[in-house]
Amino acid sequence: MNLQTLLFFLVLMPVMFFGLLWSLVLNLFDKSGNKFHGVASWWGRFSAKLLGIAIEVEGEENYQPDQNYLVVSNHAGMADIPLILGAMKLNIRFMAKEELGKIPVFGWALKTGGYVMVKRGQNREALQSMLQAVDTLKSGKSIHIFPEGTRSKTGDILPFKRGAFIIAQKAGVPVLPVTIIGSHLITPKKSLKINKGKIRLIIGKPIAPGKNPSAETLMEESYKVISKNLEKNAA
Repeated sequence: MNLQTLLFFLVLMPVMFFGLLWSLVLNLFDKSGNKFHGVASWWGRFSAKLLGIAIEVEGEENYQPDQNYLVVSNHAGMADIPLILGAMKLNIRFMAKEELGKIPVFGWALKTGGYVMVKRGQNREALQSMLQAVDTLKSGKSIHIFPEGTRSKTGDILPFKRGAFIIAQKAGVPVLPVTIIGSHLITPKKSLKINKGKIRLIIGKPIAPGKNPSAETLMEESYKVISKNLEKNAA
């Protein structure tokens, strides 16, 4: 067990636990979840600094912090979520697996903080999650979705699912494609080990839903941007 892994369990986990308890209190008084987002953003930056993870952001000029987007990115490591929270200047919520919402304290904070819990599959609960995401976007907040649906073991991009892009169309907001490079080396899949290193975040230009006739086209354009960035930056 290396130093980063020890720091995660001995420092970061207790900080996260008490932060979640504090967030539950904040969420009682702030139904918008904005204060919870502030805590989560700080936690993302603190995590990176504590664990020795350098973050390099490219393309910050491609989005406006006071606007809202459907943010999509590739998913290759557990560090992806705190990275997005800490590095992007958006009032953002994540779509998360329903199982996470059932975890005591952690799940309660996510749900009361405005995160959208999604049940996989083609059923009524999944549709309700999509409608909740649309409402969140229409309220002026951004939503982040990993359209691959799972983490990549190797860092290579997996096929996208079109649900995220249907949400963008229904909400009428731009899709913001974000490429995450190197996170699979920080937190390898099926391993508790955490490594030091550098993660690059490449923010692409927004893709307006009005210029694309279908969710499939939005999906293809987003996939093209992210996969091209991954190919260009392959080791």
